[in-house]
Amino acid sequence: MVNPQISIIVPVYNEEKVIPELLRRLVYVLAKLSERYEILFIDDGSRDSTGELLYEAAKNNAHLRVLQFSRNFGHQSAVSAGLDHVSGEATVIIDGDLQDPPEVIPMLIEEWSKGYDVVYGVRVRRKEWWGKRLAYFLFYRLLKRIAVGVDLPLDSGDFALISRPVIDVIKSMPERNRYVRGLRSWAGFKQVGVSYERDARFAGEAKYTFSKLLKLAYDGIFSFSYMPLTLITYFGFAASFVSFLAIILILYFKLFTSYSLPGFASTASMILFLGGAQLMALGVIGEYIKRIYDETKQRPHYIISKKIGF
Repeated sequence: MVNPQISIIVPVYNEEKVIPELLRRLVYVLAKLSERYEILFIDDGSRDSTGELLYEAAKNNAHLRVLQFSRNFGHQSAVSAGLDHVSGEATVIIDGDLQDPPEVIPMLIEEWSKGYDVVYGVRVRRKEWWGKRLAYFLFYRLLKRIAVGVDLPLDSGDFALISRPVIDVIKSMPERNRYVRGLRSWAGFKQVGVSYERDARFAGEAKYTFSKLLKLAYDGIFSFSYMPLTLITYFGFAASFVSFLAIILILYFKLFTSYSLPGFASTASMILFLGGAQLMALGVIGEYIKRIYDETKQRPHYIISKKIGF
């Protein structure tokens, strides 16, 4: 199969309960669109039977390809591996939990045929716990407001169609702490959103734990914004100004009144407050330094232990 027109990237991790239904729906949708397509699964170090299911499916379907990682490297690394190995003129990234319906893919392709280079899905409804929905809602709006030099779409995840020119641009970006949806927006080109209703997870448990979601949020904020550093500067000026006023107030009471300010409680409170603020500032600076350190090591984003169907 030389240069398929449509490629599908599906990162999966411990999705043995979802794989059969996911394959059925993907193949059904794509077979109606074109005979020239490929489905590339990235097995991100699964510990269940996901790898075996994909191997058997690839033996019976020439359109299927599989990359197996040597261990779990994370969702964004899996997406990056997919982008490195697809050969289609347009590529759709879709999660393996069926929350993003494969039936939306024709809508993405239709917009691509109109000349758009990136067609991203916009989630109009999410069937998840309200606290998680609220956290996503606030995060997307915060990141859009503080991002520098890039217009990040609201309520848009990794589910998107990306044309070959944009893929080539993303592949040229070597950064280690990857926020692919941000890189997709940073690349520019003609982009448009397609609204869809996000389904509940088909089976199994969510693989994006709170700590993984927090890391993804950190990668988005620290990769596309200098606002944390700017806030430290503003806070430093504000603290200096308040301290200056406090010194003037203390001198005034000392020189011109008989009132004596109590010492220990106010001093201890100020020391604890400023100490905590300094540690927080060091933590923010440390996040940027950590990312610089990751870049200098130049380790690969992922390690592939097996290729199937290539």
